[in-house]
This record gives sequence, structure tokens and C-alpha cells, in this order.
Amino acid sequence: MWTPTKTKKYGVAVYNWRGETRYGLPLEIGETVQILEECAGWFRGFSTKNRSIKGIFPASYIYLKLCKIDNEGLFESVIPIEDPVVREVTLVLREWGNIWKRLFVDRETYKFSTLWKVMRELLDWRRQLLTGTLTQDQMRELKLKITSKIDWGNRKLGLDLVPRVGAHMVDPDTMSVVELYHVHVQSAENSQGASARGTMKRKEARKVHTHHLYFCMRDFGHHIGEDTEMYFSLYDTKKAKYISERFLVRISKEGFSNYVEKLHSNCTIFTDLGNADLTCDMWLVAHVMRMGRMLYSDSSKKSSGSSSHSVPAHQLFKRPHGCAVLNINDILLNKDLLPGGSNDEREFTFKVYQGEEKDFHQLHELIIKKQSNKYNPLSGQPNYGIVISLKVLHGELLQVREENPLIFKNISLTKKLGFSDVIMPGDVRNDLYLTLEKGEFERGGKSTGKNIEVTILVLDSEGKVLENCLWGASGMDGTNEYQSMIVYHHNSPWWSETIRLAVPIDKFYGSHIRLEYRHCSTRDKTDNKKLFGFSFARLMEAGGATLRDGTHELYIYKCEDRVRLESSSYLQLPSSARDTSVHISSASTLAGAFSRSSKESVYVHTLLCSTKLTQNVDLLSLLQWKEHPEMIQEALNRVLRLNGEELVKFLQDVLDALFSMFSTEDGNSTTHSGLVFHVLVSIFSLLDDSKFEHFKPVMDAYIKGHFAAALVYKGLLSSVQHCAEWVSSTDKQEPIQKCFRSLEYIFKFIIQSRLLFSRATGGQYEDSFKKDLYSVFTALNKMLATSSDVILPTQVALLHSISAVYEQLIHVLPILKITKLATVMLESLPRELLPQLTQAKLTAIRNLVTSKLFTDDESRNLLLSTSCKHLRVHLAHRDELRLCTEILGEILSFLFKQRQTQEQGKVNNCLHHDVEILCLTTLDMLIQTVLIIIDRSSAVLGCLVACLIGLLQLLDEFHYKRLWEELADRKPKKDFLLRVFLVFRDLVKQEVFPPDWLVIKMVANNVILNALQELAQPLVFNFLDSRCHFDSQLWGNYFNLAVAFLTQPSLQLEKFSEVKREKIIEKYGDMRVLMGFQILSMWSNLGEHKINFIPSMVGPFLEVTLVPESELRKATLHIFFDMMECEQKYHGNFKQVESELIDKLDILISENKGDDEYRQLFNTMLLDRVQSEDPAWKESGAAFISSVTRLLERLLDYRSVIQGDENRDKRMSCTVNLLNFYKNEINRKEMYLRYIYKLHDLHLPAENYTEAGFTMKLYADQLSWTARTLVSDPHYPGQQEWQRKEQLYHQIIKYFDSGKCWEKGIPLCKELAELYERRLFDYAKLSQILRTQAKFFDNILTQLRPEPEYFRVGFYGLSFPLFVRNKLFVYRGLEYERIGAFTQRLQTEFPSAQILMKNTPPDDTIINSEGQYIQICNVKPIPEDNPLFVEAGTDIPEKIASFYQVNDVRRFQLDRPVHKGPVDKDNEFKSLWIERTVLVTSSSLPGILRWFEVIEKSEKEVAPVQFACETMESVNKELRQLFNQYTLDRKRNINPFSMRLQGIIDANVMGGISKYQQAFFTQEFSRQHPEFTDHVYRLKTLILDQIQVLESGLYLHGQLAPPGVQPLHRRLQERFAQLKQGLRDLGPMSSRSRGKSQSDNSQTTSIINTPLPPLPTEKKPVAACSSETPSNRSSASSTSAYGHLLSTEEQGTDDEDIYSKPMELLERMNGSVHYPSSHRESLTLPPPPPIPQRETRPRSAGYTMSSNTDTLARTPTRGGNDYSSLPVMRSSRECLDSDGSPVPRPPKPTHQRSHSKPFSFPNNSSGIISTGSPPDGLQLRNSWSESSVEEAPPLPPRGQTPDKRNTGLFIDTSQTPPAPPKRLVKKGSSGVFSIDSVVDISLESSTSEFPESNSDGHDLRDSGYSEFSQTPSSSISNNFNNLSYEDFDLPTHRRMGSGDNTNIMNISPPTISPRTQSFPTPPPIPPKAIFNPPSSLPAALTMPNSLPDSTVKTPNGTLDQVKCSSSIMVENSFGVSSHGGSPGSTVENYSVPRLQTQNSAMGDSPS
Repeated sequence: MWTPTKTKKYGVAVYNWRGETRYGLPLEIGETVQILEECAGWFRGFSTKNRSIKGIFPASYIYLKLCKIDNEGLFESVIPIEDPVVREVTLVLREWGNIWKRLFVDRETYKFSTLWKVMRELLDWRRQLLTGTLTQDQMRELKLKITSKIDWGNRKLGLDLVPRVGAHMVDPDTMSVVELYHVHVQSAENSQGASARGTMKRKEARKVHTHHLYFCMRDFGHHIGEDTEMYFSLYDTKKAKYISERFLVRISKEGFSNYVEKLHSNCTIFTDLGNADLTCDMWLVAHVMRMGRMLYSDSSKKSSGSSSHSVPAHQLFKRPHGCAVLNINDILLNKDLLPGGSNDEREFTFKVYQGEEKDFHQLHELIIKKQSNKYNPLSGQPNYGIVISLKVLHGELLQVREENPLIFKNISLTKKLGFSDVIMPGDVRNDLYLTLEKGEFERGGKSTGKNIEVTILVLDSEGKVLENCLWGASGMDGTNEYQSMIVYHHNSPWWSETIRLAVPIDKFYGSHIRLEYRHCSTRDKTDNKKLFGFSFARLMEAGGATLRDGTHELYIYKCEDRVRLESSSYLQLPSSARDTSVHISSASTLAGAFSRSSKESVYVHTLLCSTKLTQNVDLLSLLQWKEHPEMIQEALNRVLRLNGEELVKFLQDVLDALFSMFSTEDGNSTTHSGLVFHVLVSIFSLLDDSKFEHFKPVMDAYIKGHFAAALVYKGLLSSVQHCAEWVSSTDKQEPIQKCFRSLEYIFKFIIQSRLLFSRATGGQYEDSFKKDLYSVFTALNKMLATSSDVILPTQVALLHSISAVYEQLIHVLPILKITKLATVMLESLPRELLPQLTQAKLTAIRNLVTSKLFTDDESRNLLLSTSCKHLRVHLAHRDELRLCTEILGEILSFLFKQRQTQEQGKVNNCLHHDVEILCLTTLDMLIQTVLIIIDRSSAVLGCLVACLIGLLQLLDEFHYKRLWEELADRKPKKDFLLRVFLVFRDLVKQEVFPPDWLVIKMVANNVILNALQELAQPLVFNFLDSRCHFDSQLWGNYFNLAVAFLTQPSLQLEKFSEVKREKIIEKYGDMRVLMGFQILSMWSNLGEHKINFIPSMVGPFLEVTLVPESELRKATLHIFFDMMECEQKYHGNFKQVESELIDKLDILISENKGDDEYRQLFNTMLLDRVQSEDPAWKESGAAFISSVTRLLERLLDYRSVIQGDENRDKRMSCTVNLLNFYKNEINRKEMYLRYIYKLHDLHLPAENYTEAGFTMKLYADQLSWTARTLVSDPHYPGQQEWQRKEQLYHQIIKYFDSGKCWEKGIPLCKELAELYERRLFDYAKLSQILRTQAKFFDNILTQLRPEPEYFRVGFYGLSFPLFVRNKLFVYRGLEYERIGAFTQRLQTEFPSAQILMKNTPPDDTIINSEGQYIQICNVKPIPEDNPLFVEAGTDIPEKIASFYQVNDVRRFQLDRPVHKGPVDKDNEFKSLWIERTVLVTSSSLPGILRWFEVIEKSEKEVAPVQFACETMESVNKELRQLFNQYTLDRKRNINPFSMRLQGIIDANVMGGISKYQQAFFTQEFSRQHPEFTDHVYRLKTLILDQIQVLESGLYLHGQLAPPGVQPLHRRLQERFAQLKQGLRDLGPMSSRSRGKSQSDNSQTTSIINTPLPPLPTEKKPVAACSSETPSNRSSASSTSAYGHLLSTEEQGTDDEDIYSKPMELLERMNGSVHYPSSHRESLTLPPPPPIPQRETRPRSAGYTMSSNTDTLARTPTRGGNDYSSLPVMRSSRECLDSDGSPVPRPPKPTHQRSHSKPFSFPNNSSGIISTGSPPDGLQLRNSWSESSVEEAPPLPPRGQTPDKRNTGLFIDTSQTPPAPPKRLVKKGSSGVFSIDSVVDISLESSTSEFPESNSDGHDLRDSGYSEFSQTPSSSISNNFNNLSYEDFDLPTHRRMGSGDNTNIMNISPPTISPRTQSFPTPPPIPPKAIFNPPSSLPAALTMPNSLPDSTVKTPNGTLDQVKCSSSIMVENSFGVSSHGGSPGSTVENYSVPRLQTQNSAMGDSPS
């Protein structure tokens, strides 16, 4: 039983679950689920990824999390209870995860890897947060790190900014918009500061003043051999002084690493460096001292090296050893740039140098200045110097100590010499620094200098030594005495050693320092340190001031006995020349005891750093004023000049002294009051200095706790008043300004004093106090009212500090009174203010609204009114906008917070009233200001807009009501509304906030949405009612704004990530829907006024309906119905709506709006309305709606393919669809033109020049030759109509020329010629155009034009775009494009489509499947009747006619062989029917596209005998063409001729014609099929015709054959004789059946049609059926006449498609004469490139011409094989000599195009060659099939061994031609058969050019027959249509084989493909050497496949439409293999792209 869960509501999947049960919900690990119900270990719920799908999942796979549930029940939302930062990381990782994968796909490697690292870090940190093991500080730190990393990542990925305070995201509901804006600004700065490493530049709120340098010594790279002391200090080179104490590191003689006396003894922190110190030139100086013997030697080093004996104490001296310096500016400055950066410690190494001892004190300076002659590096090994590490820490010492507790553990601090920049009140320091500088001593009678050591001690007044108060350096303990270093033998030593004296305060007075001087001898005796003198200095001077800072020269007194010093009697003596504390008398008495050495002296420098002691006499005199009352004046004056540091140290004492001087006991003033006030003011103003601002709390503490002068308030008040009054009368404003700046503290003292007084007296004199107070304010106001430049700074100073005073007054005055004082003061300012004063005034207002006064309701009301009044003025003038926005922002934030606290209870009236004041006084001005500055990039704009939004956020309906009352009149109301709408529109359209500030944008949108609901009210109430009041401008603006709001990018939720979308919907819903309904309700309010918005609002509303939100669409689509209805009502139609809708749709859809769902909704909803409401205009409405729907469909199709090169063709289709729509369905000329240009622009890059020409012709056809002026458009200037038409014509002519479509250009040339000749009389242009025209005519005759292939393409399946879905098209291929290349091209265009391998019509499962299937096969064009040719009545030259064979075609045929009735295995021709499909396209090709849809399809069947006629006819035509060529050009290579003859004669002898005889010339056949009698008769006629043609051909061959070919010629003659013998009984029979034939008009078989002997002049009447001019493809598969029959798939081979040309045969047979005689033969083609010479020896059967074969094999071009030795390729139709002169021709070829097989390529029989190995089980031979009735006897040797044939003719298997595009291989179809072979069973095979001796058993003969022998015939025919591409494996060879040159006769036996059906196997081929003669066989032989009906030019010049009777064509049966290379047809150089003219057809025609 499923029960709803109570607590288990939220969980995370911890395993993947595939959801494989019923209702299962698949889950991935990590997915979050919301649980609704549970039952027995299962949960039911949904994944938050997709809330719409609910399902069940196992409870064990879910980890439950705690959560809280909002609004339980149906719409409950579940929020997990977890740390918000953890939750944020989770959501962020999910969002980033998707982006990360996308980056991988887009190959953005850098971003990908960076994001990966960041995500891993976040995961790791999230884990740390969840473990719960961190301290609070660490958690806080980690969260900041996480959020800064997230912000960094979001910024880099272009995601939205997350506004946050600290680490937590802010909730926009908890703060006003203004605050939210500031949070955004701050977060944006922080995220800018975050780096990839996650470190954040901590933006310190205030500047850091204090810095510290952490120092650690890591190593010392010298071995000195004695104990060493190293003193480190910081040195400023600019000032040439040390700025820190010294820090000591001791190193034992064993070396650095052995020395560990105590932890951290090698680390310190140099504290309290100021900003100035960081920027100075700072060096770290290290002094290295040796502690050991006086003289340093290696021996001593060695001896002391052994630890056994150390140096005795009396021989231990501190001796200078070396010095090292390191510049540390870098580390200080770097870290200064990145405060708070995780500045890692950096390590440094620096070298130690030595110099002369006397220079030791300045050695560091010499090194810094690089005076290298004075020093040199320390000698000895090792010597890598000193290694240290440094790190800078920023902030106050306490804070730094907290942040880095580990560093500070047990560490010694090295203090700065002096105070830090900021003195903290609690700092206690009492250090006196003594620097022992230098001494001057007498030589004392010695020749060498002394070794002087100085000992320093501190003694108290009684002469006792003060213990442990001397510090030679930090890092050591305090000592009683300090020994200096010794400079060897020097009487004027410099020591420069600084020591710190830490003397307790109580002992300081009376203490003194004593310096004792000893001479140290080097002798080894115990008393070797001998005292010889001393000096001393008192720590305090007589006046109580401490020893003054600076250098002191001390006297040296002689004394050799230490005992004498113990009495301290010397203190009576002067210590130095400045010492005045000693009476001269006492000094002289002592002089005897201690004689002063006059020439000797010592210099010391002292520096006091003490917060307790002062060296300042002036300060002392102030503090001790009572002792010297007469000196007060002077003391006060001196204090004014004092340094602040001294004053703040003794603040309390000084203030006490000053107040006691200020007034007498009874509160009256004293003589010094004025000056005391002056001093007080200067002390107060000190506190504003950043150095002392920390003392304000000290001052406050003093006021509260210590201040006791209860009577000073009177004096202070009068002093302030006096200042105010004195202002205008003096020029000395400085003291007054100081006073006003310090008013806060002055009033603090006044008020504290008054409170003390009233406490003491019970509130006496209250009134007089208030009176005094008011009079002070009156004086101040008066001062403010004055305008003068002199007092301006004083007024500014007052305004800046006055607000603090008001806050103080709260203690003594009622708050309302104070507010009144404040407002009066603001009002007292003059109207016109200078900018500084304006700023000061606004600053005062800002301070007031943030003060306590503002929290009181009443006073706030007063303050608000005044402030708003001032604000309004400044907003209006737009001056000081920054301050105005700050003030507004503060007010709004305050009111927002107040309102939030009030929310629960009743409405706070005061608050409500405040908002009203704000609204009425500032709203309109704020709007105006925003409107004005929104276009300028003002820095204040963002904040100002936030204020506006914040104000609107506070308004409720009552405020709006008040606003409308206030704007009572129509005009101001209208102006206000217009401005609001404009501002809102700008806010929506312009990026006021940065694009990634989503949060504030959504808040703003929400506020605008709510505001618009209120703002729409007055529209309805005030601007709608009657006609006169209706304001269309306002309404229009409203609608435009609403639309802009709804369509703004930040609301288009579907474009956002899931996480973002959910967040927005959860918080605000889809605001577009709400706005849409608002628009709808406003629209419905309009009533009759709707007509005002037609058509202007059609576009905007269309944009609304296009928003992909179905609710919104359903609501708003009805508006269009209203519009139609409305316009219909007013205008009787809705043309405007229609026109506008169509225009705008076109634009909007191209902007990527709208989708298919929209199209359906549009259609169904509006149609439903039209149907249900049944308006009068129902019909036109429905028509309009459906036409818009169709337009939408086309536009969406167009948009879906608008990008990507692979979509270019689809774009063309869609463009044409649109273009036709705009032309035919709604006549929109400008749109029509727009798409014409688009189509044209698509054709050009694709090089579809002909199509581009036709496209532009569409435009040209719209124009006439008038002088009407046309407007300019982007493509053409404004010009007259005829000029534009002329310009277009020239452009089109150029395109037709580039596309070789000259026939289409000529009429245009003629039209232009007419224009130039008859109308413009511009003969220059006329001559030019005529030249162009002439060139076109020349080109037609001379240029090579490849014939295009045509392909039938079906697109099946529902996932195709609508414009091709389940439709059939005929495509016109590109130049030389065969089916393989074409298929590949289509596959790149439709990459997901599958190619169907069968040509059978697809069944419903495919048509309705979700996939994509494409079916492709070749089709053959059926030429249309050309009226020109019909009228001509003469032979049309082949060159001219050939164009119309394959151009201007709309009808196409494809043939599919089928067997009916019993199949005779021995003779399949009997039952071979052809199923012929004729397709009609919507337009002729070529046209404006390269493909058109099939609009009509018809099928019929062709009987076997009829097909035999077609086949024979095409072969005859081909032969005639070939013979014509050789007649005209006798120098041609004879090989193709020989091969063609051989192919046909051999094939016929072997069975081609005999098969026909057996099949159709029997009594039985006549009896069974009386209806075919005419065809039988016609077949006989054609056979006899062929015999005559062959005879004339042989005769010609005999004349042309060189000696080497003569043997072959003789053999041919023998075979021909045999052939004639076999046919001798045909004659009588033909006459017998003649009678019948007459009945068949269509095929008159009169004597006229009977073949005559070849007479050169013979003219044949055109046979009625000559409709088909031979097309280049006529030999469809050139191999066999049946090439056409091949199944499409087989055709699939590149080369020829089955369907390609058979039609021609058929038609010929059927007698549909298309043109009387299109003879291509009559055109000469330019000679093909010369073919490389081949040997002339006769080629006999086995010899295949090697030279071309390879080419053939290789080139898949559509042309014939390239026989290199062949003469130039010509079209078979060429009948002119190459020079164009007609030559007598041999009997008329019946075939037009002979693809003669140049040499026999084996027909590859069945593709063998290319595949290289026969299909399994099939042995392919070229001969018919092995199952043929008899095996062909081996061919007699013919001049060469049979294998040679491989050299030439055979396509070498090794070079397989490129494989055609892969398709599924059909089972059972062996890949071996090439199409040709299949279909083209060419006669050649019979000729078996390749002797059968093929060892591999493939008979590679020319016969086009592949060996079907082994396949049962049925399989052959079935496969006919089922061959897969692979079936044709060898496009090349196929092409070759069946291609042009393949079958000589191209009469292929009907067997289509071995698999199609078994045909009766052809009779074996009689052994004949097939010689592949140098391609010179007559074409006629070769082209059996040529168009069946091709009209052939007879030798006498008439065109004969030869009806090939089928008998000839049977390929193998006749032995005609289509390969024969007819010179004309086949002989195309393979290497040359095939002469497409004639041959192409054959070559490629689908076999």
C-alpha cells in the first residue's frame, strides 16, 4: 500500500538504477529525488532534474537527507536542510558539469582542463565542509575560499553573478533593491579579484597601514670555525639609516645545522613597517661577527675545529668578519599589490663580503653602492652565502597574530626604530635605543693603535646595575652589560652598534648609562682586558624630559680601576658639553678624581620610543602649568606647535590640564580661555588624522569616565558662538574651520558637562542652557546664509560635521526640536549654491537620514519632506546625482527594513505616509532624470535605477491612487505615464545592469510587472472612454512596452540552464505569462479602438505569441482573430493584418523565434475560432490562416537549415518554397525578390551558375523594357526599369556562359540585340552582344559539355524535414558526378539517413518510421519534342541536338527487368520484360534548382521482343556513328573500331542474334503472341540492317587497318561470313511478315526502313519511332543493351544506372519520335588529347590495351574509357570530321552513341575485375555464363599470348577503383558483379576479347556478359533491383566495362545481373582471339546500349531513327559485349573527364 511520506521527502541516489521495472524511474548516481510515497522498500517520486516524470525506485538506492517542506500538499517545495554553501557547491557542480562536457565536445582544451581542476578542488572542499572536523575559523575561511572560487568560475564561464555577503548568497527578498545593487557591485568586485587559484584579493575595507616582515634564516654557507653571531637589520638606503633593531642568530663553530639552542631562534618578525617603509629602498643587512681569538687564522680555525679545546673566556672577543646585503623591495612591493594574497614565503640567497676592519661600519653601504675595490667575497669553502626566507604579513599585529598563530609561536619580534604609522591607544612601549657610533682615542705612546672594547651598563641613581635591561639585539636575552666588537689596532674605531635599553618607568628617573673602555691585548693572559676610561649619560634631563633624541658627544674620563666607579661619584661631572644639570663648582671638585681627556670623546645616538615618557619640555611645562602660572601663555602657544604623537600619548593628562585652565571654579572664563579653546580644537582635529583616528575611543572613554569639568559648557558654547559670529569679519578662517570640523567633540564635551551639571544641581539653568544653545544655532544659520567665497570652506566644514552634533543633542533636547533645528539650518542656505556647498549640503542630508533622528517617526516625516524637496531640485538639475542617489538609497533601504519589521502586524501609518511623501515629491523627477541619463554611460545610472525600482517596490495601490489625484489633469497624467513607459522600455531593452546580474534583473522585472498593473489603470479610466479621450499614443506605448518586457532576453527561461530556470520559476513564476494575460485584458478593454492598432501592433503581438510558453501562446493568439475581425468590420477585409503578419513572421522566424508547436497552435486555435464563431469572412479567414500556417512551415524549414555548409542544398529548397509561396499564394513582390536574391546568393558559392542564371531570370521576367523608375535596393541602385532588366540580362548571360548553358543565353542575347538595334541604337553594345551570341554558337559546336546524370531520390521516414519528407525528387548531378559521389554528397547532407539498397518502393513501416531512409537510383531523361527540330525537317547536327537530349527535360524513365512466365534457362530473352516507370517533375531541369519534386509517376511494361528491338536499334545507331567518325577522320586510332567490330561480330556469331532468333523467330512464338508480329518483323529488319551496317564497317576497316591489324581483319571477315550464313533464312521470313507490320502505324516497317547497303548518300526517312535522340548515355550500360535493366542498386555503381538509358531503346522501339533527327553525329567534338602511342602490332584477342586499361580502371569519370591510344574522344554523334567537314559516312549507325568498348575490358564481368576475386562460388567469365549452353571453345592464339590482355585491358585487380559509398550489402548479392556486367551483358563478351584461357576461370571477354552462368536466372532478375552498392563494386571498371567502352554491342543479354534472374545462359562464345585492337572498332558495334531509338544519321545525311531490334542487342547471345570501344562513343579518354557528350550517357547510364 503506497502511503505518503511524512519526513522522508528528499534524497540522493547513491547508485545508478536503470528503472527496468514497470513504472521504474531511472536514476543516475548523484541525482536528487523528491519522494512522495513509500511502500515496502520502494519509493515513488520524481527526480528534480525532470519534475514532470514520476516513477518508483528502490529505497535502498537512496540516501535520505533532512529537509524542510514549504506549503505542504500538492505544490509542496522541499528544501534540504544543509549548509547553504554546501548546497551551493552541489548546484554549481551540476551546472558546471554540463558545461564541462560541452567544452570537451567543442575542443576548448584550456577551459576544459582548468574547469576540471577547479571542480575537483570544489569537490574536495565540499568534502571537508561536510566532515565537520574544522574549527569555526577554518570553516569561515574555507567557505570564503569556496565562494570566491565559484564566483571566479562563474565569471570565466559567463554565468550569472551570485550576489553574496561574506560567503552566503543573499536573498533578494530580505533587502531593498538599492542594497541589493550595492551587494552586486561588491560581489562583482570580489569576483573580479578572485583568481583561478581561488585566492581572493581581500579588499580591505580600509587601507592597511601596518605591515610586518617574517624572516627565517635557513642556512649559512660558510664554515668559520669559531662561534659566530649574525646580526640582521633593515636598512633604508635613501635615508642612510637603519629602520629596525638588530636580530641576532648565533651559529656554533660546528656550523649552522648543528646549532639548535632553542626553537625558532633563527626566525623573527620585523614589526610595524609603515606604507612609506615598503616603498623606500629597503635592504636587509647581515653583519657577521666572529666570537673568538683576536686574530683569525686557518690554524686557529683548525685547532678550534676539534671540539676538544675551546677558546678560553679571556681570549673571546667579538670581531668583525663580514657583511651581506639583500634588496627586499620586490617582496615588499609585490605583496603590497596583492594584500591578503596567500603570499608564500620566498627564499633568497645572498653572499657575504669582507673589507677592511676600519670600514666595517660602512661595508654594507659600499656593497650596496657596488664599490667593489673596497671589499671582496669571503674566502673558503663552502661559500654559498646566507639562505633566508621572507614573507610579508599585513594588518595590525594583533590581527596578524590571530591569523597566523603558528608563525607567532615562541618567536621573537624585532621592533621598528620608532613608532608605527598608527599608534594604537593600548600600545605600551618604553624603549630607548642607544647607538654606539664611534670614538676618538689617544694613541697613548704606543706605535700601534689600541684594540678597544666598549662595555655598556645601565645603573640607577644609587649606582646599582639594572639587571637584564640591555638588549644587544632581539633574539637574545636581556643582559646586565653589553660588549661591543673590537676594531683591531685602531684608535678611532666606528662601531655603529644599536642596543635597546628597556628600563622600567619607575627606575627611569635618575638612571644613567655608563660606557667603559678597555684595551684588549692579544697575549694569552687572563687579565688581558684593561680598563682605561669611561663615559656616562643621564637618561633624564633636569626638567624631567627624557634624554633628547639625536647624537651626543660624551666626555671620556680616565680611570683604570673599576672599583673607583662603583661609588657613582662621577655623576657630579658633566657627561657632555650639553649637560647643564651639573653645577660647575661640584664638577671642578671632582675633576681631580676623574680627569677628562680633552682630546678623547665618544659619540652615541639615542632614540626614544615610549608611550610613557616624553622628551618634550613644552609638554611638560603644560602639564606642570600650576607650578609656573606666569608661563601658561607661552606653554599653550608652544603646545599648538607640538607633534601630535606626543600629545596623544598623554591625552588624558593634557585634557585635564586644559579644562582646568579653561574656566574658573565657578565656571567663568579665564584670561586664557580663548587660547585654551584653540588648543582643544587643535587636539580634537588631530583625531581626524588617520594616524590618530584610533584615539577616538580613548577620547570617548575620557569623556564618559574621566571628564569632570561640569561648568565648561557655557564657555564652550560661547566660544562656538563667537567663532560663528567672527567668521564674516575675518580673513583668518583656518582656526574657525578647525573649530567647525571639531564640533562633534566640542558638543560631546558641552553635553557631558551640562549633564554633569544638571545631575549635580538637579537641572538648574535648563532654560538658559537651551537659550544659549539656540543662539549658537542661530549664529551658525546666519553664517550659512551668507554668500562669500572667503567663508565657503568654513560653511562646508560646518555642514560636514553638523549632523553628528544633532545626534549628541538627543541627550538634552526633544528629538523633534532637534529635527526642526536641522531643517531650519538646511532652509537657511541660499537658493543658488556653489558646487562645493551643494555637495556639503547633500552630505549633511545624507548624514541626517542615516542618523538616529531618522528612526523617529515624527522627525523622519519632517526630515523626509525637507530632504525630498532639496533632492527634487538637484535631480531636476541633474547636479550631484551621486549624492542624491546615495541619499535616496539610504531612505529607501531604511523604509524597506521598517516595512519588513511591520509586515506581520498592522500597516504603519507613518511609514505609509513617508512612502507617500517620497512618491509624490520624487517619483516623477526620478523618472525624468533616469530617462535623460539612461543613454549616457553615467556611473551613477545603475544606482539611480535601483532607487527608482526600490521606490516602485514600496508603492501600493493607495500610493498610486494618491499619485493619480496629484496628477489630476489629463496632460500631466499623460506626460507622467509616457515617461514611465519610456523609462521602463529603456530598462527592459538596454543593459542598465551588467548582463550577468540576473538576481537584480529579476527583482526589477518583478517590480516593473507589478507597477505596470497599476499604471495600466488610468489608461482604461482616463484615456479610453469616448473617441475624443482615446489616446492611441499612450496605449501604443503601453503595448510596445509590454511586448518589450515580455520578449526581453532575461525572461526567456527556455534558454537558461535547468538549475537557473528552476530557481527563477520557484521565486517569480514565468513573468511572461503574467504579462501576457495583462496584455490580453488590456486588449479586450479596447473595444472599438482596436482598429487603431492595426497593423502597427501586429508585429509586436506576433513576437509575444512566438514566446515558447504554451500557456502564453494560447492566451495571446486570440488577439489575431480580434484583429482580423476588427479590420474586416472597418475595411471589409483584413489585408493589413495579413500583410503585416507575413512581413513580421518572416523577420521574427529568421531571428530564431517560433517552432513547430507554434505552427500547429496557430493553425488549430485560429481555425477553431473561425469555425466556431462562423463570421461572414469565414472562408477568407480560414484560407488566410492556412496560408500563414504554410508560410510558417516553410519559414521554420528554412530556419532549421540556415546554418552549416552541409545544409546548403536544403537552404535552396526552402528558399524556393518560400519564393513560390510569396509569388503564388500571396503576391508579395518585395518578399519574392528578397528570396530570389537569397537563392542566387546560395547558388554562386556552389558554382551552380546555370541555376543562378535561371533564378535571376525570375526577377528579369518581372520587368519590362519601360522607362519606369525603380527604387534602389541593397543589390541595385535606383534606375529605370529597362536598365535594371538589361543589367540583369547581362548577369544572367554571364551565368549561362559559366554554366555552359549557351542555348539559354542566346535568346537573351537576341532580346538585347533587338533593344540595342531598334530602341537604343547603341551599336557598340549591339556588336558586343552579337559577338557574345556568336561565341555561344561556336561553343555549342566546339566545347566539350559533359552530360549530366539524373538521379531519382526518395526521402522516407518521419524525421526528415517536412519539405522532403516522404517525397520523390529527380536530381541533376554535378559535372562528371556518378551515383557513388552523388550518394556520398547526399549522405553528408543527411548524415543520419540510411541508404536503401533496393529499388522496390518502400513499405509503410519505412515511410512511417522515425528514422531517415534515402533511395537513390539513376534515371534517364526523356527529351521533350523540340518544335524547332520538328519544323526543320532536316537532320539536326548531333552537337546541336545532343543538348536537348539531356536538358529542358521534365520526364525521366527508369527500367526494371522482370521475368514473366516460364524462364528458359538457355535463353532468358524470351521472358525478359521491362517494367518502365516514367517520372514527371514539377519543373524542367535545369531550372532554379538542381532538383525538383516528382509530381507524376506512371508505369508500363515493355515486351521482350519490343525490348529486343530497342536494343538492336540503339546498337545500330551507335555503329553508324562510329563508322561515320572513321569515315570522316581516317587517321583515328583504329583500336576502338576493331574492338567494336570484333565485339559485335563475335557476339552475334556466338549467340547474340541467334538467341533472338531462337526466342522470337519461331512459329511457336508467332502463334502464342500474334500481337507482337510487327515487333518481330521490325526486329528482323533491324538485324538485317545491322548486317548491312557491319558490312560497310568491315569494308571501311579493311581500308583503314594497318598491316598489323590485317590478320584480325581477315578473322573478322570469316566470322562475319559465319554470321551472315546463320541469318540467311531471315530474308524470306521478313518478307512474310511484312504484311502485318503495316498495321502498326507507329512502326512502319516499309521497305524504306529496311536497311540498305551502305551508300554514302543514302538518306533514310526518319523512323517514326526515333523519338529518342541518342543520349550520351545511350549505351546505358555500355556493356549491354540491357544495361538499363540493371537493378538500381546495381546501377548504383557509379557508372551507369540501370535505368538510365534503356528508355532510349524503348522509345525508339515504340516509335515515339522526339525529334526527327537529332544527330549528334553531325557535331564535331574537339579532338581528345592525343593518346600515347601504343605499339601497332595487331592486338589479338587476348591482348588488351594496356595503356588505357589502367586509366579506365582508375577513373570513375563518367566518360568512356580512356584509351590512351584512342583518337580523340568524340561524341559518337560526331559525324563531322574533326575539321568539321562532312565526310561520307558508312551506313547509318543505328546507334547514336556508341560507347564502344574500347578494348574489351572484360566486362568485368560482373565486376570481377574490380573486386579482384570472383564472388564466392561464382566464377565469372566474360562469356555469358558458364551455364551457357556450350562452353566457348578456347580462342585461337592471336598474335599474342592471351595473358597479355591483362596488361591492357584488364583492370588490374590490384588497383581497385575507389569503393562507392558504403551501403548495406544485400545478402546474396555478390559484390562481384559490376553493374555493367550485370546488365550490360555486352556483346563483347561474345567476342571474348579475352581468350577464355583465363586461368582463373573468369572469362574476361569483352562481352558485356558477366558470367551469370552460375546463377540461376531467377536470382539474377530478382536481384536486379536489389543490388547493393557493393554489388557494384567496381565503379571504375564498371564504368569501363559497361561504360563507354565496355560492351561492344552494348547489347546485353537481358540477364541483368547474375543475381537478377537466371537468364538462359548465352551460348558459349566461339573461340576468337579477341583482339583489342587499338581501339578502332566501329562505334556501331560498340554501342549496343546506345539509345534505343536514337536517330542516326545515315550516310546520306538523313537521320535515321534506328529502332534497334532486340535481336542485336542481346549481348552475349549475340556476343555483343558492350565494351567494344567504338571510337566515337567509347573512345573517350578515360583520363579526360569523359566527353560527356555522347559517351557519358552510355558510360554512366544506369545499366
